[in-house]
Amino acid sequence: MNRILRVMGALAIVTATAGSAQAQGWPNRPIRMVVPYTPGGYTDLMARLVSQKMSEALGQTFVIENKPGANAAIGTDSVAKAAPDGYTFGTVIAAHSVNPTLNP
Repeated sequence: MNRILRVMGALAIVTATAGSAQAQGWPNRPIRMVVPYTPGGYTDLMARLVSQKMSEALGQTFVIENKPGANAAIGTDSVAKAAPDGYTFGTVIAAHSVNPTLNP
């Protein structure tokens, strides 16, 4: 019981002081969306439609970057190795799930 009260007290302090912290808003720069397929295909079209709606909702530009090749492994690898800052998105199709079994 004591432990629960201490945790709740700590949460109350954090909550009370959280308003004074000034975090930088997200997104504050263009967002990159990697499409690991060729331009003009269905996945590219869907990524462009989704990014257009997200751009309108977030008020930030989305840049589509097509990186086809190696059964989508090149594009998804670039997303996996991108900085973990929330400014790089990737899109794939359901068939991408077989890649680990084809290329261990």
